[in-house]
Amino acid sequence: MRKWLLLALLLVLGMLQYQLWLGEGGWHDLQQLEQRVAVQEAENVPLRERNARMAAEVTDLKNGLDAIEERARSDMGMVRTDEQFFWVPGVAIKQELIGINASMMDRPELPDE
Repeated sequence: MRKWLLLALLLVLGMLQYQLWLGEGGWHDLQQLEQRVAVQEAENVPLRERNARMAAEVTDLKNGLDAIEERARSDMGMVRTDEQFFWVPGVAIKQELIGINASMMDRPELPDE
């Protein structure tokens, strides 16, 4: 009788160990989940840095005119009214900036020939 009871208990213990190590939600699934979390965390690092840069830029744009001016100069090619814009042939600039700057500049009057 004790042999059968011991054998039954060992069988139950073996089934529980199988569930713990190889079953659904067991050790193997935990290792896979931890690996997926580590990969996702690595992917999130550059996104968090980008979000922090964007938040700082939004704060600068809300609070200061220098950031707005710098953004207008770099992204849109704008020039202030008290500045002169010189175009040097052969220097590559974006085609859309040429149209923007040309439409914003006062065209000098040409002398009659």
